[in-house]
Amino acid sequence: MQRVCLALPTMRSCPGTIVDLAEEAAYAVANFGVEVHLLVLDTTDAAEFAKNADAVASLAPTPGVFVHHLGEAEQREFLRRVAERSGAADPELLLDLMLPQAVAYGSCVNRLFLGAAALGCTSAHLRNDDADFQVVDGQKIFPIHHELLSIGRPAGEVVAGVSRSELDPADADKPVMLVSGSFMGELNVDIGEIHELDPAVYRDLVRLWTPPVWSDEERDAMVDISFKGTGSEPFSTDDSVLGVPDIWDVYMCNIALDHRAYEVLPLLPSTETIGCDYALLHAMVHARLPGVVHNRHIVNYYTPERRTGAGFISYQMRFVKFLLSMLYLYPVYGGMIDLGRGLLDERHGLRVEPILDLVRGSVDWDRAGNEHCLDVLDRSYRKLGGKYAELADVVAGQRQQLLDEAQEDAERWAVLIDAWAGMAAAARTEGLRPGVDGAAG
Repeated sequence: MQRVCLALPTMRSCPGTIVDLAEEAAYAVANFGVEVHLLVLDTTDAAEFAKNADAVASLAPTPGVFVHHLGEAEQREFLRRVAERSGAADPELLLDLMLPQAVAYGSCVNRLFLGAAALGCTSAHLRNDDADFQVVDGQKIFPIHHELLSIGRPAGEVVAGVSRSELDPADADKPVMLVSGSFMGELNVDIGEIHELDPAVYRDLVRLWTPPVWSDEERDAMVDISFKGTGSEPFSTDDSVLGVPDIWDVYMCNIALDHRAYEVLPLLPSTETIGCDYALLHAMVHARLPGVVHNRHIVNYYTPERRTGAGFISYQMRFVKFLLSMLYLYPVYGGMIDLGRGLLDERHGLRVEPILDLVRGSVDWDRAGNEHCLDVLDRSYRKLGGKYAELADVVAGQRQQLLDEAQEDAERWAVLIDAWAGMAAAARTEGLRPGVDGAAG
């Protein structure tokens, strides 16, 4: 029986999301005959964790659905065992890369990947705690429907199950290792207020994340589509396309990935940095692997803490670090584009060696681009005034630290990539232990 992992990382109380995902898991079992492991990795404090634990405890038992709710201590113990079993020279460093003290979006997904491996799952189906499912005629629109139709199967076999195919016949034997929808609702990066205050400043800021080698016209076109998802048209009937996806059509919080992808390449372990969890998707798209893009989009919304006081500063600093990370990521992505299908081995799997070479080669990139980025940010935030002027002061006070951390993040990613195969193998051997690593039911 196919075993899959429906995966949720969270750092807040989200009982409603847990209930929704349990419903999605039950839908998957009923309609596809799979075994679903709902894995909730929870780094909340004790009070918030208790709310999530109550939600897990209240779930009605469903044959074929197994729920695992791991707190930070349980995650740390599991990761320690995996790091030590992996044979790496510095298990403590790996543990820090996997479970740092600060918020790390890539690291939390990497933990899900190892959890899926430990559970013996062949795919991971990623969701988030700040999104809802669409509801049509009282029925929730679950993305796992399209994901289980296609994930892991040879692309040539998937043709019959999609609305239309753009598959190159030469790719028929390659596995579908990516199935994704997008999102609707609010921007997936919380900068809409900047556009409301000053569209010109918004344009200047968003242009900072575009590839510097692009023309002004290309960069402006990217500004027009960045962070906006699929618009506002609600779901009416299923639509899906098989082919090489456009990176703009895939969304990390509404995606299924095959284990032959996530057990090869980890995400960036950058702390306090949004957008660091897309590198694996770039590798798959640029390697020209076939995937399926569907229209069961989720509905994005903002959690209130990111818009006031310290929460506002913290979130916007994560956006700043995202912009700075591009200096090191774009050389890697560009190299992936140049390599194309050369990123794949004879079994159509990702080759990690050329990717690791690209990452290591980016580490010493000239910082002038990031110096310029911080200059533009400073001018822009001060022009907006108010809380954005306060943000400018914070960025200015951490200028050298931010420059250093962006480079260190690239270095730490190279360390994790080098160790990842051993980590994944160790997780598969170690397994998750019910009653030790979390509650299963």
